[in-house]
Amino acid sequence: MTHPEIHAMPERPAEPSRREVLAGSASLLAAVSGLPLFATGAWAQGTQVGGTGGPPRPHILYIMADDLGSADVGFRGSDIKTPNLDALAAGGAALGHFYTQPMCTPTRAALMTGRYPLRYGLQTAVIPSGGDYGLATDEFLLPQALKEVGYRTALVGKWHLGHADRKYWPCQRGFDRFYGPLLGEIDHFKHQAHGVTDWYRDNEMVVEDGYDTELLGAEAVRLIAEQDPKTPLFLYLAFTAPHTPFQAPQTYIDMYASIDDPQRRTYAAMITAMDDQIGKVVKALEARGLRENTLIVFHSDNGGTRNKKFVGEGDVSGDLPASNVPLRDGKGTLYEGGTRVVALANWPGRITPGTSPGVMHVVDMLPTLAGLAGAGLGHSKRLDGIDMWPTLAAGQAGRDEVVYNVEPSQGAVREGDWKLVWKVDLPPKVELFDLSTDPTETSDIAEAHPDKVAALTARVLNLARAMAEPLQPATAHRLTLSAPPTTPR
Repeated sequence: MTHPEIHAMPERPAEPSRREVLAGSASLLAAVSGLPLFATGAWAQGTQVGGTGGPPRPHILYIMADDLGSADVGFRGSDIKTPNLDALAAGGAALGHFYTQPMCTPTRAALMTGRYPLRYGLQTAVIPSGGDYGLATDEFLLPQALKEVGYRTALVGKWHLGHADRKYWPCQRGFDRFYGPLLGEIDHFKHQAHGVTDWYRDNEMVVEDGYDTELLGAEAVRLIAEQDPKTPLFLYLAFTAPHTPFQAPQTYIDMYASIDDPQRRTYAAMITAMDDQIGKVVKALEARGLRENTLIVFHSDNGGTRNKKFVGEGDVSGDLPASNVPLRDGKGTLYEGGTRVVALANWPGRITPGTSPGVMHVVDMLPTLAGLAGAGLGHSKRLDGIDMWPTLAAGQAGRDEVVYNVEPSQGAVREGDWKLVWKVDLPPKVELFDLSTDPTETSDIAEAHPDKVAALTARVLNLARAMAEPLQPATAHRLTLSAPPTTPR
C-alpha cells in the first residue's frame, strides 16, 4: 500500500515474527535495536498542497474545544444544550471521522505544523507547567503561512505550545494578536495556574476579572468588529472549556439542576457557556458582513477524559463526566474515544450540508487552509497533512491512513478500516480491530490476521525509527527529582 506522506524512506526492514508480535516477547524498543531509534535521517514526506480552484479566499474561524466528549453536543444526541453548534452542523458538514492526537499539546502542534508530533518530539503527553521546552522554532506554522499572503492572524484562547521562553509564544510564531493563557490548565475565574497568573494580551501579562470562556468570546467579537472586510482574517479561537477544573457561572449551572451528579452538571454548564459564546461570535461575523465568506471549523483537541490519570495537574473528585459513547475509552489513549472527536465545518454555499464520512486528521488542516488561502508552503518541512478540501466541501473520500501516535511506549496506525494498537509497557500487547464492523473496538482479531498484524507493526516500526526523541519524559524526570521532600513536619 502506498502512503502519500512517505517518499524517501529506507528499504523496509524485515517484519517482526508472528511470535514476537502476538506473544509480546519483543518490545518496540527492542525491535528497533541496532538502528538509532531517534534517527534524524529520512522523515516521512508529505503531499504538498496544490491548487484547489473555485472558492475565493475565505476568512477562517477555527474553534477548538478542550477535552470535549465526542458525545457531549446536541447534534450527537446529548442532553447538553449546544444550539449554536447544532445550527453550524446542520448547515454544514458534521465530520464523522475526524481524528486528533490523544492529548492537548500534540494536537495543537499538529494543527500548527501539518506534521505529526513524532517528527519534532511533542508526541508524548503535554508540556507541563514546569516544562522549559516548546514547539521547535524551525517549524513553519500555519499563521506564518497565512500572514505571508496578507491574512490578519489572531489567537484568542489557549496556546500550550511553549511558555518558558518568549521565542515559543504566539506573537513570535506568526500571530498578530494573542489573548489568553499560555499553559494547559488554569482556574477559569482567577486565570491562574499553581497560584501564578497565566493570562496575556500579546506579550504582556494582564490581570482581569471574569469567566475565561466569556472573556475569550468577547475578545473574538471585538476583533471581528474592528476587522477590515477587505483583509482576510484567521481567527483561532481556542477555548479552555470544558477542561478541568470544572467551573462555570452559577446561571449556567442552574440550567442543569435536573442532573444529579455535580461534576456532570458543571461540565454541561461549561459546554453551554462555550456554545453561547460561539453563537455571539457567529453573530459578530454576520454583523460585520463577513459570515458568507467565512469558513468555520470546530473540533475538540482530543476525546473527553475517562481516566483520572489524564485529567491534568489538579485533583478531581467524583466520577468523570465526559462521554465518548459509543467509542472506547478517552483522552490520553490511542483508542477511538481518545482520538476521534466531535467536529464540523461550515461555509455557506461552499460546503454541502450533511455528514461527511471521509477520514481526516488534524494535520490535514494546514495544507487545506493554506490551499484555500493561496498560501505557499515552501518554508514548511515535508508535511504529513493532505489537502482535504474535496472531503470537507463535498464529502469525498478522505485519507486511507491515520497515524494515531508513535512513541517509545506505544503506537497505533490505521490503514483503511484496519487499526493496530501496539502497547510496549509490560505486559506488552498488540490488538487489531476492523473498524468497519467494530467501531467500538471490542473484538481483538489479531490472532486471526497475522499477516495484517505483521504489516501494520512494520509500519509502526518504520515510524519509530524516524521519530524525534520525546521531550516530555526528560522534563518530567527532572521535575520529579527536583520536587521538595514530602516528609511530614
